[in-house]
Amino acid sequence: MTKFTCLLAAALALAGSAAWASPTEAMTKAGCMACHAKDKKLIGPAFKEIAAKYKGQDVIAKLMDKVRKGGAGSFGSLPMTPTAPSKIGDAELKAAIEFILKG
Repeated sequence: MTKFTCLLAAALALAGSAAWASPTEAMTKAGCMACHAKDKKLIGPAFKEIAAKYKGQDVIAKLMDKVRKGGAGSFGSLPMTPTAPSKIGDAELKAAIEFILKG
């Protein structure tokens, strides 16, 4: 490998490092895990409960909108606060929602 190729590879690895975060890492960084857990209700519903409610439905865009805007009523009256793209990017959010829906 030439020096240029090595530098280019290193730069691309650094630039894409956020994209390689696991869904749980992205959700932890965004603050989702403060209110949600995989198997038990905390402040918000468990991921397992979310997956069961939306099983077999094409709801990724709907849930992305819900996370971005926040709201209440889907799992009770306690509102979920909005989550800005600065906390979790669209690609990471989509991957997190897909992860949650897989149960």
